[in-house]
Amino acid sequence: MTSIRADVYKPYPRDLAGYGATPPQADWPGGARIAVQFVINYEEGGENCVLHGDAGSEAFLSEIVGAAAWPNQRHMNMESIYEYGSRAGYWRLHRMFTSRRMPVTVFGVATAMARCPDIVASMKAADWELATHGLKWIEYKDFNKTDETADIHAAIALHTEIAGTRPLGFYQGRCSENTLDIVMEEQGFVYAADSYADDLPYWIHGTHGPQLIVPYTLDANDMRFATPQGFNAGDQFYAYLKDSFDVLYAEGAETPKMLSIGLHCRLAGRPGRAAALARFLDYVQSHAHVWVATRLDIARHWIKTHPPVGGYLPSKMPRALFVERFGDIFEHTPIIAEQTHRAGLTALHDTANGLHSAMVRAMRALPPDAKRALINAHPDLAGRLALQKHVTADSLLEQGTAGLDRLQPDELATFTAYNDAYKARFAFPFIMAVKGRSKAEILAAFERRLPNAPEAEYEAALAEIERIAALRLRDRLPT
Repeated sequence: MTSIRADVYKPYPRDLAGYGATPPQADWPGGARIAVQFVINYEEGGENCVLHGDAGSEAFLSEIVGAAAWPNQRHMNMESIYEYGSRAGYWRLHRMFTSRRMPVTVFGVATAMARCPDIVASMKAADWELATHGLKWIEYKDFNKTDETADIHAAIALHTEIAGTRPLGFYQGRCSENTLDIVMEEQGFVYAADSYADDLPYWIHGTHGPQLIVPYTLDANDMRFATPQGFNAGDQFYAYLKDSFDVLYAEGAETPKMLSIGLHCRLAGRPGRAAALARFLDYVQSHAHVWVATRLDIARHWIKTHPPVGGYLPSKMPRALFVERFGDIFEHTPIIAEQTHRAGLTALHDTANGLHSAMVRAMRALPPDAKRALINAHPDLAGRLALQKHVTADSLLEQGTAGLDRLQPDELATFTAYNDAYKARFAFPFIMAVKGRSKAEILAAFERRLPNAPEAEYEAALAEIERIAALRLRDRLPT
C-alpha cells in the first residue's frame, strides 16, 4: 500500500482533470449551441499491402471483422473492399455533403491521395479542409522516432505537392507515443487531433510553446461497423449520432460543445449506411443554432477566443501558431510572419514595437514582385469590396473608424473618382493608414500624392503598409 500511495503522488505526464466542472464558454459563431464537424478519412490506396512495400495485407477496418494480416501475400478480398471506398463510396459521400453545402475535413493519407488526383481535385473544388492522415495508413506503435519523423515529413511534402498547400491539421490515427512530440517539433500544424480526451479543443505545452489539440472521436464513428460489438445496422448508427447530438445540443444552452463524426469511404459510403448518414445530416440541418464547421475553422475560432495560459508571446510560439496569430498583420501576406519566425524571435520581440521591427525587416526583404503583390492585396478605400464587407476584418475596422463605411452618395462618388484616378496613374491601390483619420485628411492625402512620381509613390505605399502593421500589432501586443 505504501508503494502504491507514493506512486500516485509522483509527477504524472497525463492530464486527467481537463476543464473539470467549469468548461470554458466556447462562444461559437452566431451563438451556436453546438459545433458539428464531419471527417472523411481518405485511406484507400494507403493501407497495408505488399504492393506498397509492406510486410503483409491490411487487417483493420473492413467488412472482414477480425481479419488477420497475410504475411508476404496480397489479400484480394481486402484490397477490393478498400477499392470500393475510392471507386464508389467516396463519390456517394461527396454528393451527400456538397448537395447540402456542408463543410468537411478530410483526413487524407498522402500516398492514397497521390493515387487518385481526381478525387483530390474534387475535394479542393468543394473547398473542403485537407488535413494530413500521415504518409501511409499503417500502424506506427513500433516505429522508432527517427523513422516515424521521416514518414511525417514525407507525408507533409507529398500532401503539399498534391494539394498545392501544406496541411495545417494532423491526425496519424494509428500513432505511437512519439507522434505528438514529432508534430510539435515540426511546428507547422495549427492543430493536432490524435486525442479523444474532450468535447472541446484544449491547449498543451510543447517544445516550442503551446499546441492546440482538437480532439477526434472513435465512438461517433462508422469504424464501429467494422469492430466487434459495434454497429451492425444503419438505424443503430443514426440513433447513436442523434443521441450524441441531442445531449450536446441540450448542454449547449449553457456550455456549448463540439461533436466530431468520423466517416470512411469504404464504410459509410456503402448504400445501407449512407442512408442513415443522410438522415442525420438532414436532422442536423433541421436545427437552429448549429455551427457546421471544418476542424480548421474550429481551431482558428479557438485561437482567436481562447488563448493559452500566459497569452500569445511571439518568442514562445511555434511557427504555425505564430503565423495564425500574426499572419494577417500584413494584408493577405502570411509569408512575412513565417519568414519573421524562421529568422528567430526573442523576448525583445514580445512587444508591438519589437515585433514590428522584425516583421518590417522581413517585408523589406521580399523580392520586388512579392512587394508589388503585397501592395495590390490592399482594398480600395471605400471601394466596392469594402462596402460589401468582403475584405479582412482589420481593413473593415480601420475603414470604419474613418467613417468610410458610412459615406453619403456624393462622398462615395468623390472617393471612387480619386481611387480610379490613382490606380490609372500608378496601377495599384491608394494605401493609407486610415485608422483614426478623418475623411477630409484622407482626401487631402489623395490630392497631395496623386502628382508624385511612380517610384516615390511605390515607396510611400510601403511606408503606409508599415504604419498599418504597427497599428495592428499595438492592438495585440503591449507597446
